[in-house]
Amino acid sequence: MRTIPAGEFKAKCLAIMDEVQARGETIVITKRGKPIARVTPLEGTEAEKPAHKSIFGFMPGTGTVVGDIVGPIVDKSEWEHLRQNSESLPSL
Repeated sequence: MRTIPAGEFKAKCLAIMDEVQARGETIVITKRGKPIARVTPLEGTEAEKPAHKSIFGFMPGTGTVVGDIVGPIVDKSEWEHLRQNSESLPSL
């Protein structure tokens, strides 16, 4: 929890409110060193969701596996047919 003096809060009020919403952290406002107010994000807002700082794990449960991801997509007879036809193609 961060603390800031009332004068600084007055000068940067809108920016501080945006920061509280974005980060989800509480800021305590002091006057002559004594806490007088607290700015906290509202419940049910975007700020309550964890901010992912990594590209890994930011979309859990959004993908779906359809079919067998280990086996071949064509059966063996089709594979042989494709292999034989590809040998007759000119190479690049």
